[in-house]
Amino acid sequence: MAITASLKNFTVPTDGNGGGLLMPKLKYRFRASFINFGSGKDVVELTRQVVDIKRPSVNFNPFALDIYNSKVYMQGKPEWAETTINLRDDATGLVARLVSEQIQRQFDFMEQSSAATAGDYKFAMRYEVLDGGNGQNPVILETWDLEGCQISQADWGDMNYGSNEAAQIALTIRFDNAALTPLTPGQNMAHIPFGSGGTGVIPTSTAT
Repeated sequence: MAITASLKNFTVPTDGNGGGLLMPKLKYRFRASFINFGSGKDVVELTRQVVDIKRPSVNFNPFALDIYNSKVYMQGKPEWAETTINLRDDATGLVARLVSEQIQRQFDFMEQSSAATAGDYKFAMRYEVLDGGNGQNPVILETWDLEGCQISQADWGDMNYGSNEAAQIALTIRFDNAALTPLTPGQNMAHIPFGSGGTGVIPTSTAT
């Protein structure tokens, strides 16, 4: 009993009140999904071959207003930074084919022809932070929906006789907008299709 009570002290004291440390989200518990990527077929294999991802970053581009003896700062136009994702290059060539299909949608290098509109090549992505459960419905702790995505850079990496690592394909993704949907206590996330409005997810109660 004394050992359990001591665990309340394993954090920073606040206002004289003790309490245990909250469980953090873990970096290796996540999945990334791709919507309308490439031909749209076999995209689940991209999810299985993800090595790592970078969560979104936004810059509000503040600007200064010069006033008497000082400056004040105003919020500018928000801008989402590019994100990155690394994929294992599987021996069947499926991941490389999917990436090539998406690049072909963005620009036809053989014919030197580009898409007529951005809607012809843009795709969507979803990052989900999971609780570590397995099966069809793990608990989702956090959801990022990225819309208006396009590949801004693709790097097939190098091959090396002295290496003992899996080959990877590195993608840099530029996107137009992102929405964060964290959970509230007692709720889980149920997916709804992109394009149906809202944030791309709806909350459903998990309370018993």
